[in-house]
Parts: sequence; C-alpha cells; structure tokens
Amino acid sequence: MTETLSLRIGAFSAGFTPAHMTAEEAHMARRALLDTLACALGGLNEPPVRAALRYARATSGPAAARVWGLGERLGLEQAAFVNGVAGHVLDFDDVTGPLRGHPSVAMLPALCALAEAEGKGLAAVCAAFVAGFEVMGRMGEAIGDEHYARGFHATATIGVLGTTVACANLLGLSARQTADAIGLAVAQAAGSRENFGTDAKSFQAAHANRAALQSVLLAREGFDSSPAALDGPRGYVRLYGAGEDAARAFETLGQEPRLLLRARLEVKKYPMCYATHRTLDGLLDLKAETGIGLADVAAVEVEGSARAFAPLLHDRPQTGLEGKFSLQYAVAAALADGRVTLASFADAAVRRDAIQAFMPRVTGREGTGPLNPRYADIAVRLKDGRTLRRRVEALRGGPDMPLTDAQLAEKLADCVAHAGLRADAGAIAALVLDPADRPVAAVLDLLDVPARAAAAAE
Repeated sequence: MTETLSLRIGAFSAGFTPAHMTAEEAHMARRALLDTLACALGGLNEPPVRAALRYARATSGPAAARVWGLGERLGLEQAAFVNGVAGHVLDFDDVTGPLRGHPSVAMLPALCALAEAEGKGLAAVCAAFVAGFEVMGRMGEAIGDEHYARGFHATATIGVLGTTVACANLLGLSARQTADAIGLAVAQAAGSRENFGTDAKSFQAAHANRAALQSVLLAREGFDSSPAALDGPRGYVRLYGAGEDAARAFETLGQEPRLLLRARLEVKKYPMCYATHRTLDGLLDLKAETGIGLADVAAVEVEGSARAFAPLLHDRPQTGLEGKFSLQYAVAAALADGRVTLASFADAAVRRDAIQAFMPRVTGREGTGPLNPRYADIAVRLKDGRTLRRRVEALRGGPDMPLTDAQLAEKLADCVAHAGLRADAGAIAALVLDPADRPVAAVLDLLDVPARAAAAAE
C-alpha cells in the first residue's frame, strides 16, 4: 500500500513511547495537565457545564471515567465531553501559535478519561500528549492560518486530528488502526468561529475529545476508513485547506526537537481570548505606572499584527462570554479595575454603565504583513492632551516570559477557590509536576472534594 499521510502519522504514533520523550517534554506535558485541570475546576459551576452534565447523565453509558472535581463517574465519551466543556468555558486554557488554538483542552479530557478507564499512568499520558501535539501542531503549521481566517475553529477542526493520534498512541493502536481512526476523525472535524462568545465554543472543544474517543475505539474494533482521508483528492487537506502542500509539514515528523519544544505552550494569565493579552499587559503596566483610569482617558487605539484580532467578534458585548472576545471590554475593564480576573466576566461586570459608555472610545486595527512576530501597539490619548504609548511583543505566559511552576500552582488555587471547592491545590500541583510515574487515577482522586459546586446538586 502506498504510504499516505495518515499511514505516515500512524507509523509515528505506533512507534512513539514514553522512552522517546525528553525530560523537558514530559515536564511541559505535566504543566499542560495542571493548567487544564485548573481551568476545568474553575469552570465547574458555569451554566454550560451544568447543562452538559445534565445531558451527559441522561445519555451516559457504563460509568468509566470521572467528572473532574465531582467524583461522579460517567461513560467514557460523556465524561470527556463534560470535562472538555468545563476546561474551555472560561477561555483560560493554554494556547499555541502553530494551531492558532487550544491544544491541551482538545486532548487532555479524552486522554485522562481513557487513561482512567484503561489503568494507564501519567508517563503514558504525557507521551500521548507529545505525539498528539506534534500532529495537530504540524497540521496547524501547514494549513492553520488560512483555515482560521476562513472561520474554522482550529481547536476543534485541527485539534481533533491530534487528539485522535494521542488517544491511539495511549491505546497502543497499530499504524493502520491509527490511520483508520484518523479517517473517522476527519468525518467529525467541525467547529466555527461564528460561535465565539457563546456556549457552543466550549462545545466545539469538548466535541474534539468525544469524537477522538469514538474514532479510536471504533478503529480498535476493526472499523476502517480511507487511508487517504487526509491527503487524498477529496480528503481533509483539500477540503479544509487552501491549496497548501501539507506533506511538507510532516517530512520531519517526530524528529527532535519536536514541535512541543519548538513552539511551546502559552499559559494564559487572563481568563479571556489570547488576542487581547498583549494589549492587557501593556495597558495594565501603563495604569500601574501612571494611575490613569477611565475618567482620564479620551480614547484608546490599538494596532495588532495582521489577523491578530480575528477572534474578537464583539465590539459591544453584553454578556461575560461575549466580553471574553472583545478588545473594547478588555481595555475598559483594565482601565476601570486595574486587573482582569475571573470575576471580570460576570454579566453584571460587563454591563456596568461606565464600561458600556467607554467601549466606543476603543478602536483596534490590524497592521499589514505577516501574523508573526505578533505585537500590540497601544496609544492611550488622555483628556489633558497627552498620549501614552506602549508596544508589547513578548507577553506574560508566552514562551519568552513563561509562568513559573509556582505561578501555575497559584492559578490552580484561584480556580479552585472560584468554584468553591475544597481540593488542595498545592497537593494537586505537587503530584502532577512530580516526574515520578503514577496512575492517572491517583491525581483525579485529589480533585474529588466538592464543597458547593452547583453542578453536583443538579
């Protein structure tokens, strides 16, 4: 059989084991798990999570995996789905440039559910994460820019491919079984940026987890698909791409340094769309240095690199979810409050009269040229006639200014407190970041101490 892209990826996945990981890759995968758990626990009481939980309870198969933070067990796909919604609903989870999306929330709910059901350890999950990141990141490098610009939600539409490979790796599927699973994932790859600012955005990330699990479990049972589902004349790259040669992006598949070390993960400092973060860093620094507030500012102008603001669909948000995808709200909240936190995205916070009145004073524009290197040029025009300027390229939480392990543990503690849980954030962080291998279930055991989680009561 002619080697297709799916078969090449399948051979890589089937041959990649924990022994092939570097220590740095393993640590980065553990940090990704810690951040994903933090975001999911923080989101546990959000209305979309409660709705997803009610749905999952009504449709669940035999109990196999846990809803994080509740201790409740659901069917494999349903547990991964609920955890995926919870992990993405705050839009606080990590991102990576090649994907133009959120790799960890697209993978780890499925991987952890599968690992719990199959009795796998953290080392196996980390290796599967590295393999999945390699595939989704390379596909993102191949087609991601135009794909995203056309309106696809790459976290879901490209992420499902990497998640399927990650789950196939964890299950030990053969190269052909993995290729079959990829074809089944292609049949389910979906997600639109039009849904940003609604519950459907977190649904799309959660669907990538559920679809990947269905794909690998069917492939393990002998369900097949076209081995050319990715690169055939009617395949994924032709349909979802814009004429790119995706095969070139996979020529060095699996070779060191792998993509996780080259692209790295960007851990969010603020619980809103990453397209606002450079602006927030610069604006909050200016406010801290000068003490300016809403009453002092006549207008704010922000220029970003080309397509940098593509996810920011809401100029005049009215809800917390819409506010997460609004440059105008990011600027107004930062100037008004001097911080942007989980509490910033209550609907009432977005609807404050002063905030609503100020947002028309904020304008954003995109520069010409390539997307990278990214930047934000901020001009704050004061009522006294002065103009304050700041340019931000490297941002807090990005590859050049990563959050420390201690700061990541603090983020977990904040999320646990936000959800009203009694889980010991320090103990969870220590266990996840400890390089020793242990069952995934040992980590999940530490999450199961709900206090007032609204989802548990419904």
